Amino acid sequence: MVSWKIKSSILVTVGYILSPLSWWNDPFVNIPIAYLFGLLFGSISPRLFWPAMVVGYWLTNIAGLSLLSAGSIGLAAGKRSPRRKWILNLAVSAAYTAVILVLIHFNVLRFPGKGAGR
Repeated sequence: MVSWKIKSSILVTVGYILSPLSWWNDPFVNIPIAYLFGLLFGSISPRLFWPAMVVGYWLTNIAGLSLLSAGSIGLAAGKRSPRRKWILNLAVSAAYTAVILVLIHFNVLRFPGKGAGR
C-alpha cells in the first residue's frame, strides 16, 4: 500500500509540472495540452478551437495549483499557501493566456486545415 507521503509527493510533483510556478511548464506541458484540448473541440467546430484552447490552458493551471495545494497540505499537515502567492499565480496565468491569444490571432497556433478557427 502506498503511504500518504508518497501520494502527497506525487500530487506535488504533478501539480508543480502543471502549475504556473515554473517558466518551462507552459511551453512544454500546458500549451501542448491546451492545444490538444482545442483540437478536440475544434474537430466539432473550428470556431471552438481558440476558446477551447484558452479554457484548456486555464484548466491545466487550475488543476496544477489544486494538485500542488492538496499535496502540500498532505505533506505539511495543514499549512496553506499565502494569498499573495495565489494572486501571483493567477496573474502569471492571465499573462500566458494573453500570449496564447496573440499567437492564435497571428495564426501561430491554429486549428489545422481550412477555416483556421475564427
